[in-house]
Amino acid sequence: MKRFFSIDRDIVQRLGFSFLTIMAVVTVVPIISVVIYIIVQGGPAVSWEFISAMPHDGMRAGGILPAIIGTIYLTIGTAVFSVPLGIAAAIYLSEYAPDNRLTQLIRVAIINLAGIPSVVYGLFGLGLFVLFLKFGTSILAASLTLSIMTLPVIISASEEALRSVPQPFRTVSISLGGTRWQTIRRIVLPEALPGILTGVILGLERAAGETAPILFTGAAFFLPRLPGSVFDATMALPYHLFVISTQVPEMPIQIQYGTALVLIVFVLGMNIIATVVRSRARAKRQW
Repeated sequence: MKRFFSIDRDIVQRLGFSFLTIMAVVTVVPIISVVIYIIVQGGPAVSWEFISAMPHDGMRAGGILPAIIGTIYLTIGTAVFSVPLGIAAAIYLSEYAPDNRLTQLIRVAIINLAGIPSVVYGLFGLGLFVLFLKFGTSILAASLTLSIMTLPVIISASEEALRSVPQPFRTVSISLGGTRWQTIRRIVLPEALPGILTGVILGLERAAGETAPILFTGAAFFLPRLPGSVFDATMALPYHLFVISTQVPEMPIQIQYGTALVLIVFVLGMNIIATVVRSRARAKRQW
């Protein structure tokens, strides 16, 4: 009887592993196929001129330099506003806020905000930053809008990373005479850094690939120049790809896929940098 149940468990285990393997393949293969297809279609269009030149002939020729620089500006602007505020909010919720109904309500609100469609954030940014605060259609307005959109992701991931640090670390630090802030700054934050970086990169990657928020607040259809200040409009890779794919007649297909390939490489580069930093931070962990 015991042998029968042992064999039965082995069969169930093998079936479970086989099912998980099939699900992993079903998930990964389409993603890899899409990336390979974009590389094959867009690779011939990518050259130094394509990356470094200004667009001309109604964006049917030339390069996409303003869109690349604009995407970098928007990503940096989003990080400047959202990362410090998001980490500070996560520290408060994790280390200082009392565990009551108000705190629970705030956490639920943050989770719900993460699921709001990006176009809603774009309309909010249009009303608040562009019209009410009179920033106009600009890098500043778009960065602030993207910052509000990415804050829920950064706060949630950072709070979970902070709460995952073992409580004895805090107890030992305080027992040795450290203040609460010294414990957070010197013990908790360094140990939670890998998880915080994961949340930050997820938020910034979403910001770098969004079209709807910048459509209302900062993106320009065609600018054969680079922005001169944060109050100027800018081109951006997601919006540029949308425009040349839907609104520019007789646009060569290679340019469309080439732009998509550059955007993928940009996001992948952010991932690689974050992975390297996260790996080094994990290597210094003491638990």
